[in-house]
Order: sequence, then C-alpha cells, then structure tokens
Amino acid sequence: MQLFWASASPFARKCWVCVLETNQTETVERVSVTGTPLDSSKMPTAHNPLGKLPALSRADGPAIYDSRVITRYLNDLVDGPLYPQARLWETLTLEATADGIMDAAVLMVYEGRCRPDTQQSEEWVEAQWHKITRALDAIENRWISHLNGPLDMAQIAVGCALEYLDFRHANRDWRAQRPKLSAWQAGFASRPAMEETQPYV
Repeated sequence: MQLFWASASPFARKCWVCVLETNQTETVERVSVTGTPLDSSKMPTAHNPLGKLPALSRADGPAIYDSRVITRYLNDLVDGPLYPQARLWETLTLEATADGIMDAAVLMVYEGRCRPDTQQSEEWVEAQWHKITRALDAIENRWISHLNGPLDMAQIAVGCALEYLDFRHANRDWRAQRPKLSAWQAGFASRPAMEETQPYV
C-alpha cells in the first residue's frame, strides 16, 4: 500500500502515526507529494479526486481517503487497539473534534497563503480560531480522562492537532488557561511515533 502524504499535513501525519503505532511500516509506503488548494496538478487526484491529502492506495481495491477512513481501515487490517469497542463513540467523537481543530487551523493558513492581501478577512480568520478555542476548552473540561486512558486514535488525533497549532500558529498561546491539556500534550509528544513524525517544510 502507498500513503500519499506531506509532512506538514496534520491529517497525513495522523495516518502515519497510526501506521507506526500498529506496526505496519513493512506494508505501507509513504509517498511525498506537493500541491496547493489552487493547484492540484501535483496532488494524487487519481487516488483522491478531491485533490487532498492523505490518500491510501490498495492492491485489492480502490484507493481510500479522508484520514478517519484511512486510520480506521489500517487499524482494522491488523485488529488494532485504536478504535476500542468499549468506548468507540467517545473515541470517534474526540477524533472528530481534533480533526475539526486541524481543519480550522489549516484554513487559517490557507487564508494567508492562497488569497491576495486585499481579499483576506481577519474576521474570518478569527472565527476559525474561535472554533479551535471552543474545541480546546471542551477537551480541557470534558476529555482529559479519556486522553489519560489507553492509547486510541482520538489521542493520536489530538496530539497531532496540538502540535500543528505549535507548528503553524505558535504566536497564539493555546496552552493559556488549559493546564491539564498542556501537561498531557507534553507527555504524549514524547512517544516515539510522535517524535518521528515532527512536521517540517
């Protein structure tokens, strides 16, 4: 199988952390690609017609895409522990929350990179940040016990989301007023799979 990815993509990183945590590096190959929302000519559109990352090609079926589809597929391939049945809906909900943080954070980056200065909206950027802060507050107040439990895909997604905020939005202090989440992130970042997949450009 081939995972089409870019190091700076938090969604692609989430998938590769899943590969590492489920010991599938022998069967999944990373293929680095580049592109922008305004130019998908270098993106794997044959595998994902939306021209987005990540995408996973398979020998026994059509390519699959959207990070949550890919991670669920990879986990099921090896009967992995990342989507535990006992707390499946909680895991899926927290993973979706983390993905929403990533999505809003990526859109903030695109606003600055892909639109002319005269068309950029600071109000729109701040609206995306408000989504992120609401989600972070929800995790701080509701989800810490889940994050402190056995490893699952929600933890990986949250870890990738928080480090993406550090990577692209370091000037905004997401840790302020969130001591429990900040402490959790500091510990989770030391996992070998997280250290090995630090984003770069």
